[in-house]
Amino acid sequence: MTELTRRAALAGVAATTLMPLSMTPARANAPQADKQAPSFYRYNVGTHQITVVCDGVTVVSRPDNYVANASKDEVSKVFADNYMPADKATQSYSPIVVNTGSKLVVIDTGLGPTNFEQSKGRVGQFQTNLAAAGIDRNSVDTVIISHFHGDHINGLLAADNKSAYPNAEIMVPSAEWKFWMDDGEMSKGTGNPILEGNFKNARRVFDALGRKVTQYDAGKEIAPGITSVASPGHTPGHTSYIVASGSDKLLVQVDITAGAAFLFVKNPDWQLLFDVDKPLAVQTRRKLYDMAIAEKMPIQAFHAGFPGHVRVEKDGNGYRWVPALWNTSL
Repeated sequence: MTELTRRAALAGVAATTLMPLSMTPARANAPQADKQAPSFYRYNVGTHQITVVCDGVTVVSRPDNYVANASKDEVSKVFADNYMPADKATQSYSPIVVNTGSKLVVIDTGLGPTNFEQSKGRVGQFQTNLAAAGIDRNSVDTVIISHFHGDHINGLLAADNKSAYPNAEIMVPSAEWKFWMDDGEMSKGTGNPILEGNFKNARRVFDALGRKVTQYDAGKEIAPGITSVASPGHTPGHTSYIVASGSDKLLVQVDITAGAAFLFVKNPDWQLLFDVDKPLAVQTRRKLYDMAIAEKMPIQAFHAGFPGHVRVEKDGNGYRWVPALWNTSL
């Protein structure tokens, strides 16, 4: 009886082995996803908590004069050496929220919901990712603006063209306000499409808010533990920040390297097409990076690949970013 059972079992195995593949039970294919998870990341600076909230990424055709003082071929080589398309510029956008314990502070606001619709969700993600991070924009106490380029101010407005942060004080650099709201300066920009566009857009955004802003000067503590640092060049009143709590400090560099920012980290003397005062932007870049190195201060970089939390160190005549280790806990 045992022998018969063994023979039967072996026969069954053989039959199964010879079974046509078409008779194997089918499994349904899983559909491919078309969206990423909401993008936000948190870390602490002393008792202050930083939430980096992604506004999206653009990949755009790179104009020949993207770097004003380097040839197209020189720039293309750096892109290729970094395994990126040589003829395109990839640009990331990462505003932050600082929870000081007593205040909820947003620093810069991204490209805004209009750009979210126009780009089919590729950029302008800040408000939706803010909600995904559990932060109600109605609870924001203060919005600090670093400078008046559209990727930093457009998100001040909601989809209905009203304030996206109705209960927040909007703070802007006094030097930046003076420049972009000056009719004489605006007239000087006539014929320069980049400047003309920025002047018109700044007025569009702040006029929608009734120009209800609080101006601040550089070198001042403008929110608990947040001190403004003059960093002109990218724009006349461009401002960076030091977030400090206890013995911990963080440099929020904003756009001292902008656009495809890694280019200007490696080659700090290169001048970005969008810098208003290009030589001054170079001086500022070196000054702030040398300060961060001397003080061993980590950096939060608006245009670094998400989440943009890095350290900077010297690398020949330039610098290099060392990304902070991603941490799954706080």
